[in-house]
Amino acid sequence: MGNKRYLKTARAFYFFTILLAVFVKGITADEEQQNDAPELKSYHDPDSEEEDVRLASGIVAGASVTSGHEVSQPEEEKQTPADGLEGEEKEDLPEQPPPVEEKPKEVPVVNGGTAHGEPCIFPFLFQGKEYLDCTTDGRGDGRLWCATTYDYDQEKKWGFCETEEQAQQRLQAEEAEEQYQTVLRMLNATTRKTQKKELYEKLLKVAEKGHQKAMEKVAYAMLFGDYMNQNVTKAKEMFEKLAMEGSPKAQTALGFLYAAGLGVNSSQAKALVYYTFGALGGNLVAHMILGYRYWGGVGVPQSCESALTHYRLVANQVASDVSLTGGSAVQKIRLLDEVENPGSTSGMLEEDLIQYYQFLAEKGDVQAQVGLGQLHLHGGRGVEQNHQRAYDYFTQAANAGNTHAMAFLGKMYSEGSEFLPQNNETALQYFKKASDLGNPVGQSGLGMAYLYGRGVPVNYELALKYFQKAAEQGWVDGQLQLGTMYYNGIGVKRDYKQALKFFNLASQAGHILAFYNLAQMHATGTGVMRSCHTAVELFKNVCERGRWSERLMTAYGSFKEGETDAALVQYLLLAEQGYEVAQSNVAFVLDQKGAKIFSENETYPRALLHWTRAAAQGYTVARIKLGDYHFYGYGTDVDYETAVIHYRLASEQQHSAQAMFNLGYMHEKGLGIKQDIHLAKRFYDMAAEAHPDAQVPVFLALCKLGLIYTLQYLQDLNLKELISQVDLDQLLGPEWDLYLMTVIALLLGTVIAYRQRQHQIIVPPRPPAPAPAPAPPPPRPPQEQSAAQAEPQGQGETQGQGPVQEEEEQQQQQ
Repeated sequence: MGNKRYLKTARAFYFFTILLAVFVKGITADEEQQNDAPELKSYHDPDSEEEDVRLASGIVAGASVTSGHEVSQPEEEKQTPADGLEGEEKEDLPEQPPPVEEKPKEVPVVNGGTAHGEPCIFPFLFQGKEYLDCTTDGRGDGRLWCATTYDYDQEKKWGFCETEEQAQQRLQAEEAEEQYQTVLRMLNATTRKTQKKELYEKLLKVAEKGHQKAMEKVAYAMLFGDYMNQNVTKAKEMFEKLAMEGSPKAQTALGFLYAAGLGVNSSQAKALVYYTFGALGGNLVAHMILGYRYWGGVGVPQSCESALTHYRLVANQVASDVSLTGGSAVQKIRLLDEVENPGSTSGMLEEDLIQYYQFLAEKGDVQAQVGLGQLHLHGGRGVEQNHQRAYDYFTQAANAGNTHAMAFLGKMYSEGSEFLPQNNETALQYFKKASDLGNPVGQSGLGMAYLYGRGVPVNYELALKYFQKAAEQGWVDGQLQLGTMYYNGIGVKRDYKQALKFFNLASQAGHILAFYNLAQMHATGTGVMRSCHTAVELFKNVCERGRWSERLMTAYGSFKEGETDAALVQYLLLAEQGYEVAQSNVAFVLDQKGAKIFSENETYPRALLHWTRAAAQGYTVARIKLGDYHFYGYGTDVDYETAVIHYRLASEQQHSAQAMFNLGYMHEKGLGIKQDIHLAKRFYDMAAEAHPDAQVPVFLALCKLGLIYTLQYLQDLNLKELISQVDLDQLLGPEWDLYLMTVIALLLGTVIAYRQRQHQIIVPPRPPAPAPAPAPPPPRPPQEQSAAQAEPQGQGETQGQGPVQEEEEQQQQQ
């Protein structure tokens, strides 16, 4: 009985399972049929904001179309279930709503096109294919449309599948996009700060219309204080709204706010979540931040492989953006060095110096023309990138016969820009002129032309020849391209060792692509033993040359203008990205207590955090600062032992004179380490040898140390006991007192005799006796008497000095 009941239950369960599977399969098939229209969004460009806006409206329109199509099926199919229910009572279906007769007959009414206001016809024929729904086929903007007659190809009757409200929203979005692009072009064309402030006010109005990119730009401007008043709270609200819409930039910004504790309570967990969402959305800054966090173990377990993944992705994009001219220069300025030695380490050119070079260039100085041309071509050192000025200076120098100017003109024509259209033929002419005169830049450019077939047929042998000539003269582009040819086996036999050699040579000159290629070789173990750590460091170097590095100069400009809070926020974001210079600058600003954005009790702990991160990347001053903070108890408890550890690391790894001096002082005082005067002197001596500026303080410290050592020796030595133990009768004899008195008497006599001899030498000699009075002069004419009356007075004064001097000498002798 039990078995039969079990079999009956199993059969019933099996039958129910089959019915359920069939039912689910039917629902899934219906859903797939309904979702056919939204799947057509694959034609949209996900990077285009306008496309994203239209996509949203298209999906809504597609949903309405689908529902309309389902309810507008033939009436025979809908009446079939009703006919089958004629014999049943109406009470059997109490839950069913009363049927609506008009809605099933509704179809989408088109908006615009050639049949405005007419209903869609489904199916309709377009290019030999029937469509049961609105479609985006045949359009490049992704807007849904349908035909109002069956054969569109013949009658051309069509319209957009959108309501009046959707059309109005689309028109507003298009208008906002047009305004945004106009303001953006004006922002890129001007360098005047007042004009940029006015343009950002216009951008704010565009953002108020809901334009996503305008909102992102305005929110970042408010966060950094760029041409707008800094308002972290308002920026946070805008970022939160954008993040809900799926903006990767906004998600990254929110991660930064939570990581830095700006406007919110600091939360590394939330920061990691937002950074991850931003990275999944393709934001390169978020990838770079995650790469640094995994590399340094900041808020996550340290993982070299994870860091390599993120950094490599960013480096691929940065390397692909590098042009033949090399791109803009990255200027890294340490605020600590700038304050201690203004202008000495920043590498910035003073305005007066630039004007002087411009004056020389106008007077025909070829070297000044070439130098200014390179400055304007690449930017940096306080000079903005300006291809037009670079072209003018290079042209003047090239006309004077300068080969470097010819080669750089070839580069500019080969690369092309907004100012100068790309022209391979002109570039080739300049490269040939410079190459024939032995210029390595021209030889390298000619090699590029033959390698890639720019204006000439591809010829790997000639390319190799010109690259070798350029590399022999030490030109970095020739070395880089030689490495590339050996790495890929282009025109030569593949040789990874040769490739590694030339990439290393090019990296010594700081070429970004050389770092990138070396990183790839170390990451994959090609030609070298695989090293994740080396690859990450090289990829990190490449990533820090990206376009976001321009923020370093923007932050420095804010600091110089006295906008400390704006500079601090910008440096904080760069510090999150792993820039060691930014980390040390953040710590310096906080250490000086110049920021008002954080409370006073937060400054030292935050500064300590960033000094720690900068020290981990090898900055010597940061390591010494860590020792100072633990020595004095800034942002942490006083800990002499930890201070000794940091000073010792700075001394041993970076040979810092300051660290050696501090170690000498701590050995002298016995702070955190055993007191040892001998080791103190050793560290003082090492500090003096390490840096000439340490010699004066070391001399003073050694004098103090010698005095302390002497006093300590005398303190340890008991003079009373020593004197009592000395027997002078035994040491000098029984008549030692007579000997001592004799010696003293002789010394006294010698001193008296010496004094008398000195007194005799000091007595001045007697002056000569006065001359006898001369005979009276003969009588003179009356007109000469008045002129001669003054002579006896002068002579009388001269003759009267003799008796006075004799009296003074007699008094001195008495």
